This record gives sequence, C-alpha cells and structure tokens, in this order.
Amino acid sequence: MNSIIHKIAAVCMATLVLFTTMSFTVDVHYCGDSMVDFSLIQNARTCGMEAEQKTDDCKTIITEDSCCTDKQIIVEGQDNLKKSFDNLNFEQQIFVTTFFYTYINLFEDLDTNIIPFRDYRPPILIRDIQKLHETYLI
Repeated sequence: MNSIIHKIAAVCMATLVLFTTMSFTVDVHYCGDSMVDFSLIQNARTCGMEAEQKTDDCKTIITEDSCCTDKQIIVEGQDNLKKSFDNLNFEQQIFVTTFFYTYINLFEDLDTNIIPFRDYRPPILIRDIQKLHETYLI
C-alpha cells in the first residue's frame, strides 16, 4: 500500500515538472470579433477575407484596412529548476548541511549479521526428553 502511494506521488511530481517546463505557442486568427481558427503546431489558417494586391514583381501585399487580425499567445516554461547552493545565505547553508549530516548518521550500519551464539555448541543429547515423557508438540 505504501509503495503504491509513493509511485502515485512520483508520477504526479513528474507530470508537474513536465508541464511547468513545457513552452508552447497558440496562434489565433480573428475575422472581426469572431475567432476563425487557432493552432498549437503551425500558423492558424486565414479566412480568406484579407484584401490582397498583386504587384509587378510577384509579391503579395496585404492592405492595412483589413478586418482580420492574427494574435500569438506565447506561454514560456521554466528553464531553471535547479536551486543553486551558492544563492543560499550562511544560515540556510548551515541548516542544510546539519540536516543532511544528522539524516545520514541517523541510521546505523547493519551490513554485518551479528550472531551472539555462533561460538557456542549445542549440548549433547543423551536421551530424547520429549519421547521419554511422551510430550509431543503439535
């Protein structure tokens, strides 16, 4: 049960980091006051209402008195996620170092398996006492 909660929390934190660092742009095309098209991937399609004038050198010029407008909404993501240890003041650095020192030394080293009766031999059985008294453990 506890490991499931840890996994769910890890997935939630990973998606939170993903969405806070993601940048995207929304292109919107308005014709008058109504929205005609929006796009996340490429430029929004126009409605074809722009007044175009052809020039002699194969260029197209859009006149200034068009009722259509294009807007671009840019959402910038976070770029700097790592907090630098140098930006902390002296008291904060002392707190962080003492916290890590006490947390690491909180747990004892239990890598070796200590068996206190390893050097002692069991007593030699002369008779089987349970069989002698007819007491059998079930």
